[in-house]
Amino acid sequence: MNKIFVCQIEDLDEGEALKVDCNVDGINAIAVFNFNGEFFAMNDKCSHGNASMSEGYLEDDGTVECPLHASRFCLKTGVPQCVPATDAIRTFPVSIENGSLYVEL
Repeated sequence: MNKIFVCQIEDLDEGEALKVDCNVDGINAIAVFNFNGEFFAMNDKCSHGNASMSEGYLEDDGTVECPLHASRFCLKTGVPQCVPATDAIRTFPVSIENGSLYVEL
């Protein structure tokens, strides 16, 4: 398992997302979100097309909407909540150590 440093937690504001290039295990980048003070991470590429999820729209229900196709995905599970996407986006565990945010791939 690879642990990737993302940022200091105070550098990722509430309601914001960050794209982190990683090139690990076939994953080019991950999207990390701060939703209501909780941090979530998923593959940055939409399962339906070539769109960056870090450029998506965080919704009040804990989903992120793809910026190209309007499919919404659960931040916790990556499961699509509506069409056109039908495949989940891979999600990853997030940890905080001494104020630093990490994603485990």
